[in-house]
Amino acid sequence: MDTTVTAAGMRVIKLLAGCPSRTVSELIEETGVTRTAITEQLVELVAAGFIMRTIERLPGRGRPRHRYSATLSALVLLFANNQQLVVPAIWKAVRNVGGEKLTKKILRSVGRILAEHYKEKITASDPKKRIEQFTAILEAEGGLVDLTTKDGQLTVSKRTCAFISMLDDKRRVCTIDLELISAVAGCPVRQTSCRNDGDPCCQFEIDTETASRSPGVKTAGGR
Repeated sequence: MDTTVTAAGMRVIKLLAGCPSRTVSELIEETGVTRTAITEQLVELVAAGFIMRTIERLPGRGRPRHRYSATLSALVLLFANNQQLVVPAIWKAVRNVGGEKLTKKILRSVGRILAEHYKEKITASDPKKRIEQFTAILEAEGGLVDLTTKDGQLTVSKRTCAFISMLDDKRRVCTIDLELISAVAGCPVRQTSCRNDGDPCCQFEIDTETASRSPGVKTAGGR
């Protein structure tokens, strides 16, 4: 999913967020732009998942018309900067209340919950093919992930990170990726680089040859 929004598109989102749905004619009146321009913006925003289109059937013989409203993804987009404050605050509260033990327990649980979500969409049994399907799903969601294979080692390079706002100096949040990737692949995974160390992206390495001979491993490091 492309999450890039133009200034014109953002204006439409702000008009619709938290307000009743509007028709194309109503949006034209409020924005002052042409029907062609507003229609193009709406098509892009609907495709990106920020705007939802519904059909309104008028009484009598009137032709149905489309109405547009903002989605939850649009609300997240509008408060993207705010997440840099809220998410770390929640994360810090967890550590303050439960300490290191609870923190690690929660992180592993999050990784496993996410893994169950993705595993439902993965059909392959071979670890390498499972990871290929997994990264394809991440890319469809808007993530940037590269896969490279050398001498039986499969490297997953996550150029984007859904958990970046939770990152701390001890890299605790990396546990989520380790649990997630390991559970999806069904074999141990090790992290070989991290943004927090100055690397361009986080990388995770899987020995697919060993994995194919060791079925049944479900979590990072063979836990």
